[in-house]
Amino acid sequence: MNFKRSLEKFFSQARVQRQLTDVFILALLIPVACIGFLLLYNSRSTLYDHYQEQAESDSIRVRSIMFDLTTNFYNLSEDIVSDTELQQLLGNSWDNELEARLAAQNYNRITKIRQQDTSIASISIYTFNEQIAGYGDFNAITGEIAKTSWFRKASSTSAVFWQTLRRDDNYGNSYWELNMFRQITLPASRSYAVLVVTASDNYLKNRIENTTLKNIVTVNQDPVFYSTGKAFTGQQLPLEIDYDQYLYTDTGVLSLDDEDTIASVNTLQPYRSDDKVYIVAYNPQALGDIAHIQNNFLLILVFAILLPCLLIYLFIRYFSARVNTLRSAMHQASRGDYNIIDSFHGSDELSEAFKDLQTMIQEIKAKEALVYEGKIREQQLENQQQQMEYKMLASQINPHFLYNTLETIRMKAFAAGNREVATAIKLLGKSLRYVLDNTGTVSTTLAKEIDYLHIYFSIQQLRFGDRILYTVDIQEGLDLTNYQILPLLLQPIVENAVSHGLANVESGGKILLRIYEQDDTCLRIDISDNGVGMTDEELMLLRKNISEKDTGRTQSIGLYNINQRLCLCYGPEYALTVSSAQGRGTMVSLRLPLNKLME
Repeated sequence: MNFKRSLEKFFSQARVQRQLTDVFILALLIPVACIGFLLLYNSRSTLYDHYQEQAESDSIRVRSIMFDLTTNFYNLSEDIVSDTELQQLLGNSWDNELEARLAAQNYNRITKIRQQDTSIASISIYTFNEQIAGYGDFNAITGEIAKTSWFRKASSTSAVFWQTLRRDDNYGNSYWELNMFRQITLPASRSYAVLVVTASDNYLKNRIENTTLKNIVTVNQDPVFYSTGKAFTGQQLPLEIDYDQYLYTDTGVLSLDDEDTIASVNTLQPYRSDDKVYIVAYNPQALGDIAHIQNNFLLILVFAILLPCLLIYLFIRYFSARVNTLRSAMHQASRGDYNIIDSFHGSDELSEAFKDLQTMIQEIKAKEALVYEGKIREQQLENQQQQMEYKMLASQINPHFLYNTLETIRMKAFAAGNREVATAIKLLGKSLRYVLDNTGTVSTTLAKEIDYLHIYFSIQQLRFGDRILYTVDIQEGLDLTNYQILPLLLQPIVENAVSHGLANVESGGKILLRIYEQDDTCLRIDISDNGVGMTDEELMLLRKNISEKDTGRTQSIGLYNINQRLCLCYGPEYALTVSSAQGRGTMVSLRLPLNKLME
């Protein structure tokens, strides 16, 4: 209670403007700032974790690729070094150079292996047998080759080992390639050869470059043999790692080529080898993206703080202005001047006080307002009376006059012997009478609607003759007088079939109307024609025009109105359905609920 009283005393002694400012700072500004900076810190940590997990996952992926490649190379080397035919070829001697060359060229197992495995760029065998050296895949061990580090190592060990070597093409371009070396022991000749299998750079590129991250792969402390975009190919690994550690791994913000980036280092020891393949996956844009997101978040936080500050400032000014307006109106009324402002925005206590002031003034001016209102009502009554008189004059021309006129014209045509004109006028009169009788009505029987269609087609046959035939197929046992449907529902659909579906049909046009019960729950009415039909695009456009209102459209308005009437009366599940195929005609289907039709 003491705290409550102290709080009430603190606010009551300050002006309203100061009260609003204090409440804003305590209730909104401080909590928003605290929560915002907490979210900023958490988002930074989350982003770092995400990018680190992404880099680590990608380094593991590349490690798996390199594991598959190195294991495959080892298995291939096992088959090659254990090939007795190859051993005999390397240790054999021939009487002449032609026999040796033919023997070397006829040994095609290495060529088949290279052609079947896209991960292999080349397979070479270095031999002391000068008779076959230079033919096929066999190379001579020259003095220059004997001085290389890989040959000296291959001469001293039978184990598999890996090195990165540079290859220069005829155009002066340099390539750094991963090579597997293995000694081929020749017991019969007490000699040996060296197998060299080179990995395909294109294969590595196709397998590795499938993500947005970049990769660097090197073996031991050799120059980099694979780098995304060739940025570090041929250079030493631009990352400090502990080569003495058995399987070195590290993930986080690492210094890559003197620039900080989020990276992950993974190590692979190839099968049956003491070498180590170091894989680096890094995202050069990660830190920039994190900084960009943080800056955006910070900008949003600043905006989230400054905008409420601006709004509360404007509100305080607006609130103070309302208080001053109310005080001015009360002061004006206290001096007997009742022409105060008409409105006072808001619905709070200030607005209620202003309404009380207005009520007091309105009671004083009530008699004047009543007199003025009475004059307005008198003028409105005079205007309504004039409109009623105009409508009564306009209604003098009624449907009976129209029917009588048509009947007079029909009798004159009949008397003149023009039976066709008389028949046409008679049908027109029946059609107009049905339309006028059902205008504004809620329902009519299905039997009357079918009779109206017969009248409509009789008129159309006067125009088209036998060019269009009309058939009604009613399910056996259906009594159409028992079904109540919306009036003037079927004729626009039939008219649409005549006007559009059969517009270009010179003869043999047919319109079929089928009426039958479906699933004991609804009455189905199908109206089909054998006209030109529609393409898929035209059908999609027609369905859209039927279901969507477009005030600027002049086509498909009748079908749109029918569809709206069906949806409003029976529900959206009973909307029109249209099916069509080009050259095969069009069918419009209605489904009407039996329970409502019987009512």
